[in-house]
Amino acid sequence: MSDEAVSSEHSSGAESEKGGLIGRQSDAIPGRFGDPMEISHVVYSQGGGKARPTRPMFLCLHGWGSNEQDLAGMMRYVAPGNDYVSLRAPLVLQAEGPGEFGSGSGAYSWFHDGVPTGEDLDRDIFAAAVAVDKWVAGHIDPERELVPIGFSQGAALAIHLLRVHPERYRAVAALSGFVAPGQVPGTAPADDRLDDMEKPVFYGYGDRDNVLPKYEIYGATAWLEEHTWLTVKHYHQLDHAVSPAEFVDLTQWLLLNNISSGVV
Repeated sequence: MSDEAVSSEHSSGAESEKGGLIGRQSDAIPGRFGDPMEISHVVYSQGGGKARPTRPMFLCLHGWGSNEQDLAGMMRYVAPGNDYVSLRAPLVLQAEGPGEFGSGSGAYSWFHDGVPTGEDLDRDIFAAAVAVDKWVAGHIDPERELVPIGFSQGAALAIHLLRVHPERYRAVAALSGFVAPGQVPGTAPADDRLDDMEKPVFYGYGDRDNVLPKYEIYGATAWLEEHTWLTVKHYHQLDHAVSPAEFVDLTQWLLLNNISSGVV
């Protein structure tokens, strides 16, 4: 047998052992789509995330090229009366270190590409969701209600946590996010039981989004409409970003769903 054939056989065996959850090599970030991940850096709100234990806690998930400080700063506008923990994505775009204008905080990604699609997305988003869910199980009181909130990649991941372990998460806020197609078996294992749970989801996006194609946005809203108790808001002249108007709508949604206290 040739070296090439041996290599091919070994690769096929590894793929089979992983159940098809490890995919091709990425051209953007070193590694393969679906490689296992681990959460190693987080930041908590005041009191170590235990200042307001009777209210749901937010699980903040940043977007591509950002870090755990990003959504942490946003929380004082949308839910100042709640605790949060903000997680750093495991894949490094720019390591933390000395830098000007905040660049020293580093830049990270949840996926091996900015906006992966198809089977690449299925594999990466499942690996990221498993890593987050595992971190939650090891660090957050199981009785504490959790609400994932994310932007872009983080929004996609927040949604996918419902497709992996919906019983653990009270609701989801997804800002400018997208949804995995679920083509790879085993990457969305809770889909068959999610529909009946009517999990509240807030989905907001800009009508001038310059990162997500319209079909990705419309596909996300259609999937969420079918599988969750969806509130969707779109914002005129907003690109791939958040806005004060979105913060107002999100704050109202949190209040209506008894997630935040409404106290500013």
